[in-house]
Amino acid sequence: MDYLTLEITRALKTHANPAKAVHATRFFKTGPGEYGEGDQFWGIPVPTIRKVAKANRDLSLPKVEVLLSAPIHEVRLLGVILLTYQYQAATKEGQALLYQFYIDHISAINNWDLVDISAPTIVGGYLYGKSAAPLVRLAKSDHLWSRRIAIVATYYAIREGDFTTTLKLAEMLLADQEDLIHKAVGWMLREVGKRELAPLRDFLDKHAGHMPRTMLRYAIERFEESLRQYYLAVKATKSR
Repeated sequence: MDYLTLEITRALKTHANPAKAVHATRFFKTGPGEYGEGDQFWGIPVPTIRKVAKANRDLSLPKVEVLLSAPIHEVRLLGVILLTYQYQAATKEGQALLYQFYIDHISAINNWDLVDISAPTIVGGYLYGKSAAPLVRLAKSDHLWSRRIAIVATYYAIREGDFTTTLKLAEMLLADQEDLIHKAVGWMLREVGKRELAPLRDFLDKHAGHMPRTMLRYAIERFEESLRQYYLAVKATKSR
């Protein structure tokens, strides 16, 4: 079955906007050597994709699999959003099935928006209260998006007031070479600090001097100016 033969895909395509598609190819870095190299777009905004997904919440997993195989970014995003809706409505057994389906199709979760819209619910939600070993394995992966899934998935635990795995993975990813990982780690650290400042400050007191600058800036974004400048000065001093 080809993705274009699915009624849900045809319904989605009616909202295509060629001008927005051109903008999206730049925004999502689809040029040679960029993180989204070769990705294709129809120029459809996320709220519209969500409406189509909500009207098709019960789409079977074989058909979701077809969506995830599509070369069109918004079609894969539609598949990912459907998985999050289905996960939220599923029994514990169904959630286990959907988690494994997600992991088995992780190669299709291949841009930051696909990760960020799904990893906290499906990966973080399923693993909360369980072993962190699967997240550690993802964080050690050579696959950029697997590493981002690992750290962003901990957003679920952060919202529950549990920062242990976030801080563990953040420490593991300090030396990561990818800017998209620096941003994701900094974002999760900032979310920790929004709920409880002490764990974030303890982390920064230990690591600020050798954190990637982008990661640090994201982590301290909500600090009062004097505290921001303090940690930026620590970074500057250690970088000399």
